[in-house]
Amino acid sequence: MEEGFRIWANPSSPHAEGRKARAALEDARERIKRALGWSGELIFTSGASEAALLAFDNATVIHEVVSAVEHDAIGQFEKNRGVPVVEVGPDGRVDLNALSAAAAPSSIAGDDWENRTLVAVQHVNSETGTRQNIGLVAEVVHDQRGLLLVDCAQSAGKIEIPQLADMVIVSAHKFGGPIGVGALLVKDFKMLKPVGGHERGYRRGTENLPGALGMAAALEAGAWATTPEKRVAFAVQVAGHRLTVGEPVDYIIALTHPTISAQALLIRLDAMGFAVSAGSACSSGTLKKSRVLDAFGVPDDVAARTIRVSLGWSTTPEDLERFAEAWASLC
Repeated sequence: MEEGFRIWANPSSPHAEGRKARAALEDARERIKRALGWSGELIFTSGASEAALLAFDNATVIHEVVSAVEHDAIGQFEKNRGVPVVEVGPDGRVDLNALSAAAAPSSIAGDDWENRTLVAVQHVNSETGTRQNIGLVAEVVHDQRGLLLVDCAQSAGKIEIPQLADMVIVSAHKFGGPIGVGALLVKDFKMLKPVGGHERGYRRGTENLPGALGMAAALEAGAWATTPEKRVAFAVQVAGHRLTVGEPVDYIIALTHPTISAQALLIRLDAMGFAVSAGSACSSGTLKKSRVLDAFGVPDDVAARTIRVSLGWSTTPEDLERFAEAWASLC
């Protein structure tokens, strides 16, 4: 990032400084694609929320569908646009039969290029850590000629992103990169309508060069690849309180206390030096029941006593031991 600030100029400017900035930006773009194993295109954004909006506003489709457990950045489209929702089953995974029906093209619109559905299904849930089987989801969506948008904000840089997706959302700060930068990965620009401006004409706003360089560096550092063993002991110690929905990853853990409310847990753990949350980061300040836990079928009384514990790239074994001791002391 320091290098990005040192050489910063508008990457779209034709002067020498602008061309140098452009070269650095394009180098960062290729480094990020290589680190993620992505062979398609990459559009820099200000984060995951903008990437989601970019996909929903500009995908070459006439239908949109979201799963019931998406992050609020995508779940908002259900409320604001009336986008249909596909529920999840008892195992926490998207109902594939319902998904197939929802993703089917309209018989009225015929075989037009845009007569298809954009289907948004997350890779890893931000509240429970539940991992969706994107391979099966992609098969269903593509059988209906749809486009699959996968929110990988909680998986990119930690586990392999699904290459079967047509579009992928990533956020740098989720894997140790800087805040304020992310990307929408797209298999082919033909899947999006151009909006003018920057990023090959698919996004408005001057690119964040320092952020892009920091994002590339964080992915290349590969800190997550070296730390799985430090999470095992922690998971064992709190296993009796873990709220398990489906197949969870090991770095997002939903914990349910037998008696203490989530809000009281947040206050008490904060006083002990631990930053945890209730719900996703964008809605953790609300006192309402999480719509995600509701969609997963978690009873109201259990949801009211459930918090989310997220492990970062810098979390140490000592941090986990301290948290396990603090959790055990709560009564």
